[in-house]
Formats: sequence, C-alpha cells, structure tokens
Amino acid sequence: MNTTMPTWQKAFMAVVVLALLVVPWAPQVVYPVFVMKLLCMALFACAYSLLLGFAGMMSFGHAAFFGSAAYVTGLAAKHWGLPPELALLMGTGAAAVLGAVVGGLAIHRQGIYLAMITLALAQMVYFIFLQLPFTGAEDGMQQIPRGTLLGFIDLRSDFAMYHLVLFLTIAGLWLIHRVVRSPFGHVVVAIREHEPRARSLGYPVERYKLMLFVLSAALSGLAGSMKALVFQLAALSDVHWHLSGDVVLMALLGGMHTVFGPAIGAALVVGLQYYLDAFGGWVTLVTGLIFMVCVLSFRSGIAGAVAALRTRPRDGS
Repeated sequence: MNTTMPTWQKAFMAVVVLALLVVPWAPQVVYPVFVMKLLCMALFACAYSLLLGFAGMMSFGHAAFFGSAAYVTGLAAKHWGLPPELALLMGTGAAAVLGAVVGGLAIHRQGIYLAMITLALAQMVYFIFLQLPFTGAEDGMQQIPRGTLLGFIDLRSDFAMYHLVLFLTIAGLWLIHRVVRSPFGHVVVAIREHEPRARSLGYPVERYKLMLFVLSAALSGLAGSMKALVFQLAALSDVHWHLSGDVVLMALLGGMHTVFGPAIGAALVVGLQYYLDAFGGWVTLVTGLIFMVCVLSFRSGIAGAVAALRTRPRDGS
C-alpha cells in the first residue's frame, strides 16, 4: 500500500485548512456554529469509515458511542463542574469503554449478523439514556457549560470554541490517516480482504478487530463530546438509530475506502440538512436521490471517483 499522499491531495487539504481558518473572521458568509457541527460530523464519519471501509465491519449502532460521549461530557461539565478538557476526555473515554464492550460481543460475527448485534446494543443504550434521571429524557440535557479551557481560554466565545473544535478535528483526522497508513492498518486491510489467510499467517485477528473497534468508538465519542459543548446540549437524537444511518450514508457518499472521503460525504449531508431545512421532509428525498446517483455513478464514492480520474492513464501516454 502506498504510504505517501499525492501532491494534489496535499494541496487540496492545505486549501481546505486555510479556508477553515478564515471562517471565524467571516461570520456573515459562513456561520461558524454550522461549520463546527460539520467538523464534528466529518470526524464522526471518518471514524466510522475505519470500521466499514478498512475493516469491512458494518456497524448500525455507532450513534451509541457518539451520543454516550455527549451525555457523559454534559454530566461531567454540568453536574460535576469539571473543566472542558476533562469533560471531553471523560466523554471520549466512556465511548472507548463502550466500544470495547460492544466490539467484544460483535466482532465474533460477520456481515448482517454483526450489524444487527450493534444495532440491538445501540438501542439498549438509547433506552438507558431515555430512562436515566440526569439526561432530561425527550428534552435532553440542556445548558451544558462550555467552561474555561486550561483555566484561561473562555469557550463561551464562539471564536475560541471554533478553534478548539478545528484543532481536535484535525488531530483526529491525522490520527486516522496515520493508523490507516501504518503496519497495523495494513494488517486490518489484509483481514478484510482474506481473514482466513491472515489468521493462518499468525495474526490475532480478533485482537486487531477489537483494537480498531475501540479506536473508532473513541474518535466517534470525541466528535459527540465536541458537539455537546458546541450546542450546549445532549439529546436523544445523538443516540438514535437514525444518526447511525446518517453516518453510513456519509461514508458511502464520500468514499468509504478513502481516509478523508467520508468527510466530504458529511459536508454534503450536513449542508443539505442545513440549507434545505425549510423544506421539511423534502431534505430526506433530496438526500436519497443524491445517494442513488452517487451509488449508480460513483461506486467508490465522490473521493474515490476523483482519485480514479486523477490516476487514469491519459490517451497517448
């Protein structure tokens, strides 16, 4: 597997990062809170793609990790009075622990059986948070304080909050990139391609799967923790199966076999939900039509199709 990133990809990513750095200075053009939500969902989609794209494990319950981290972060910040850095750490850690439990039960199955196990366990998590007294049930956990980061950065300012979300998102995406390009990532892809052969070579397949599952859950939890602080709210929609379906859609649209392709899918889905919100149920119809077009025309997703065009040999070469 090639471990180097093409020059055009590096240039494109540099342009994207520069554009994101400009966002807080131009709130009249792009609403920073909307971009923060987009960044959280981009990290969530890329974290999910670690499982689906590179390990071939279909999970229908990833919202459990996203939403659990949001609630734990809210609990730590609002009820325990912890600073935001500890609240984020606790939310991410809780998602990792939950990922270890769910992954430990699910990785011994494959295909639709694994997907149904994750869905069933995620629904159990949903009903637990529905019944717990501190979650606010259908009203959600509201007025979560953003607090002061490291004792001197006031996150009540959207400007400061934006840069924290941007930094953590970039760090999370960089970690995903390093994992995929590492020997560990190569073994995971080998397990996806031919698990019996990987097992015959002496690789502890279950251990690799579980480690990847926990990493994906932890990064999904980081995304949920950030979203809870951005909107100062943790709601049942964060642990609902519908969100698990959305993240599958994001990964497939963007390109599940690419590192950053799911972020493109997240931008497309979140953008449609935001700008077409006034049309109500038509958002679902438009999203479904776009998904159908992409599946029929770009089997490898948007990013995969672009990469294929860049690598296609030119006539006469």
